[in-house]
Amino acid sequence: MSLAQVHHISAAAGDESAEGRFTAVGRGVTAALLAELEPLFAYVLPDGAPHRPTDAELRSLPQAFTYAVLSDGSRAVGRTAPARGESSAPVRFHTHAVYIPVGVPLPGDRLPVEAWRSPHWATVTPAGGASLSDPLGALPPGPAPVREGLDDFAVSRGPWLAAVLSDLRRASEEAAPAGGPVVLVERRSADVARWLGLAAVALPRESAERLTFTTYTRRPGSSALRVVGVAPEDAAAAREAGLRVHVCADRPPVEATGDVWARTAARVWRSRAPELFQEARGLPGDPFAAGPLAVVALCAGVGLGSEERAAAAAWAAERPYALDAKRTGQLVEALTSPGIDDRTGSEFDAVGRLFGALDGRCPAPVTAPLAAMLVTEAVRGGNGSLELPRRDAFVGPEGEAIAGVLGPEILTELESGAGGSRPVARTVQLLRVARLLGMNTRDLLPDVATRLATALLRETEAETEGPEGPEGYAGPGRPEEGAEAAAGPLRAAGTPGLTGSRGAPGPSGAPRTPGTPGPSGAARASGSAGTPAAPRPSGTAGSPAAPAFAPALLELLDEQFDVRTALLGALDRIAPEDPGAVARFLERVALPFTGTQALPHLRMCAEAPGAMTTLGRDRTALWHRILRAAGLSPFAEPLVLRTAAGLVWEDRAPTVEEARLLLEAATSDAHRAAGTWSRLADAALGAPADAEEAEALAHDLLRAFPQEIQGRERAALQLLALCRDLRTGAPEPGWADRVRTLRDRAAPLEPQVQERAFTALAERLLAPDRPGAELYAFVRSDDTDLITAYDRAARTEPTRTRLRTQPAYAADCFTVWTAHPHVGPAWTTTAAALLEEVLRPAVRSMSAELVAEVEETVGRTGSSGRANAFRDWNRSRTLGRLGRRIVGRVRRG
Repeated sequence: MSLAQVHHISAAAGDESAEGRFTAVGRGVTAALLAELEPLFAYVLPDGAPHRPTDAELRSLPQAFTYAVLSDGSRAVGRTAPARGESSAPVRFHTHAVYIPVGVPLPGDRLPVEAWRSPHWATVTPAGGASLSDPLGALPPGPAPVREGLDDFAVSRGPWLAAVLSDLRRASEEAAPAGGPVVLVERRSADVARWLGLAAVALPRESAERLTFTTYTRRPGSSALRVVGVAPEDAAAAREAGLRVHVCADRPPVEATGDVWARTAARVWRSRAPELFQEARGLPGDPFAAGPLAVVALCAGVGLGSEERAAAAAWAAERPYALDAKRTGQLVEALTSPGIDDRTGSEFDAVGRLFGALDGRCPAPVTAPLAAMLVTEAVRGGNGSLELPRRDAFVGPEGEAIAGVLGPEILTELESGAGGSRPVARTVQLLRVARLLGMNTRDLLPDVATRLATALLRETEAETEGPEGPEGYAGPGRPEEGAEAAAGPLRAAGTPGLTGSRGAPGPSGAPRTPGTPGPSGAARASGSAGTPAAPRPSGTAGSPAAPAFAPALLELLDEQFDVRTALLGALDRIAPEDPGAVARFLERVALPFTGTQALPHLRMCAEAPGAMTTLGRDRTALWHRILRAAGLSPFAEPLVLRTAAGLVWEDRAPTVEEARLLLEAATSDAHRAAGTWSRLADAALGAPADAEEAEALAHDLLRAFPQEIQGRERAALQLLALCRDLRTGAPEPGWADRVRTLRDRAAPLEPQVQERAFTALAERLLAPDRPGAELYAFVRSDDTDLITAYDRAARTEPTRTRLRTQPAYAADCFTVWTAHPHVGPAWTTTAAALLEEVLRPAVRSMSAELVAEVEETVGRTGSSGRANAFRDWNRSRTLGRLGRRIVGRVRRG
């Protein structure tokens, strides 16, 4: 059918009073449509255009080639070009447009942009108002004349291609994108048309038809079209209007677009292979998915980047049936080309999925290069997330070749002593590749398993450590937040303990494995014997997630029985050194405990979280349950004591009652072998000052572990044991001095131990039957701390009651507190205060008969002079003559 044509002459340049007018209008074009068309034909000369241009200058002015969709759904394609005017208006602007009704395609089913080179666009209105030639219907057949030169143009615009194609793709979406048109800045308007020609070839037809445009305008911000072209001098104004501007006539852009489809399309154009766009549209998938276009590009030999190759591999992995054998082989060859050196992890992951999709579907020679590429990357690239091929993927010459190349590298790395710091994922990957290639790692496995076990605990702790400490299993005895430490540092240098921090023997007599975390002695002391906090239940909504390496590790253990046996054994050996870390690991990774291995320590660690949830604060019941989970008696395997103690108390000391439980659970030899005697010592030294059983526990520990307990701890426990003798037995002579000696040896002494010892000493010295030699040694020491404890004990209610009711005791205290006036200021001051503040109130409360009995006893046990002194002291209401005489002697001394 013949399409209606419209001709329009715009106002003369600079003639404000003149108006444009339609000089010819075809049939079917209403006045309303003309009113809508006229603004589209407005033309503004570029800055600096001459008023009376020459013919060459006139031809060099930009032409506006426009395609627009009108309000009723009809379309218009037209060209506005400068033309020679009259003498009064040397330049006029003539528009020749073709009106396309709704539902009517362009002649030859062309796209609008294909008409920009038509030779039949008129620059004057035809005589009689009718066009003799149709600029759309008279186009030559085939795409060649229209697309001529686009390849060269694409190559010349290589730096801008991807970004512009990405924006043109978005501009072609069904719903017009917000933010105004895409602005293409070119020196020549014909180059803007060439950009639209590139997009018309790359985009699907329906998208290209939605791409309304004009190749030249001076007012991009007010345009309703989707793409506009402007001259370089108008680029700044377009940017200020907030439009997406591509200055293709300036320096190339620095940042690359993230649109993988656009980057792939740009490489296709630069490779001068536009026929690939149509070929890609014949493959299934989203029209703007990068996969189909990347696949056909790689098969055609077009070089792509890593993300584009990854897109091709991922698309082919999802649709392996969409490619024939030839194209599949071409794709594999392109992906595995030895000349590629920019592969990324995402590309290898996609290739791994492609191998999984093709394996078994294609012949082995086709997939072997993919398998070789994957295992090479696993070994050399360190990509621990790769999906490795099946073991039979390398049966035959391919397997021998790749094993000969990679085998020595794998063995060297597995033998490396740096394996203790090697990530878990890396070791797991190496072991899986070694088995895949049929390598013998039997001799290396014990050391590799030990290092792997250490790394498992280290990475699990690091991954779950938070600002409030490790999540999940935390040990049932962790103190409440804000609780003060009940004990000071408990360890002396060289004393073996549970943590191995000073060379404590490991499970097999060897030193503790380096890198295995464990609490220090001071940390254990800080928890001491306080009330245990409620543990965090496991298996709840707050349970920690499995570490990132867990799936690959479990797959390795499922594949390789020898590795599973070696690793479980290594973890079982490590568990006694840091059972809390092993329990936290097992709470996150459910290792398979099936088989004939005993694994007592691992079973205890696995039992701990569930037992804590069930038993809560009952550490005694928890101890029994965890110990039963071992399946072995402490007499047969003493180290289960260490593991159980570490799980129940972790970095804290048990209470005295709990320490009794531990001591009775096994022989001293078992505790000695397990190193748990240090837990018992911590319990005794960390017990509160009023826990009397601590003294008996200290006595038993000194008898049970005479060689193990040494240094500061031994002196502190001896001090506790001496307290027991002071309270209940007959200590060896010299105990007053011995308290001071042991206190000094045990420095820094726990405050509660010192308080207990000094109180016991003071109470013994205040007893009526205390040996005089011990009292004399105490007084002469003039030890401020001891004398303070004596003063405190003398002021207690039991002592005051005894003074009021027992005249002999009151007489004895008067004798002691008035004797030894020259020993030192601490004793003299304290004795004077006790006379006035303790003894005087007691004597005043006595009857006359009792006071007389006190006076008689003082004289009988001392001298007549001392009896007189008591009489004078009792009559005095203040310090009195005796007090002044005592103070005077101290001053003269």
